[in-house]
Amino acid sequence: MNWHVWLAFLGASVVISLSPGAGAIASMSTGLRYGLRRGYWNILGLQLGLLLQIAIVAVGLGAVLANSALAFTAIKWFGVAYLAYLGIRQWRAAPTDIADGLPVADRGIAMLGRGFLINASNPKAVVFMLAVLPQFLTPAEALLPQYLAIAATMVAVDLLVMTGYTSLAARVLTLMRSHRQQVATNRAFAGMFFVAATFLATVRRASPA
Repeated sequence: MNWHVWLAFLGASVVISLSPGAGAIASMSTGLRYGLRRGYWNILGLQLGLLLQIAIVAVGLGAVLANSALAFTAIKWFGVAYLAYLGIRQWRAAPTDIADGLPVADRGIAMLGRGFLINASNPKAVVFMLAVLPQFLTPAEALLPQYLAIAATMVAVDLLVMTGYTSLAARVLTLMRSHRQQVATNRAFAGMFFVAATFLATVRRASPA
């Protein structure tokens, strides 16, 4: 992958990561509740899910997913259900006394698993990558190094962007003193998860040309 192609892909990666989505919502929600340091578990999980999406495209399974109505629908509705579950969980989150410090977070592995599932259960992202990534590949050259460069670039960019979202929410956390503010914010993020779930539910598999 030459520098001109890589720079173009870097720009595309920044736009993709900055676009509001379930990952951004999860990052802000985690940062708001647990702070930046603990929020890195969620961020790491998101990156593992992103790597899985890239790997699926790289080995050719993305084409299968794009062409299989059953596989696409099954993964989509799993994603819808999971986002709705996260919305309910956020809605029911109990306010805490900030003066006593941050709430005790879930175990790191559980937070990592939630982040992973958010990205892994989005079939539209895989289909999107299937349409976008080949534009930055040179078929005449070895594909593995190119996919490794793509994966490293996307993960690095998304890691920085999700850290930014988490850090921004963590700063807001220090300003929320009253239980009423915390409840309102928790329910606002719950609503975002519900909106994301609804949006995913409306996604349709593109008809074969």
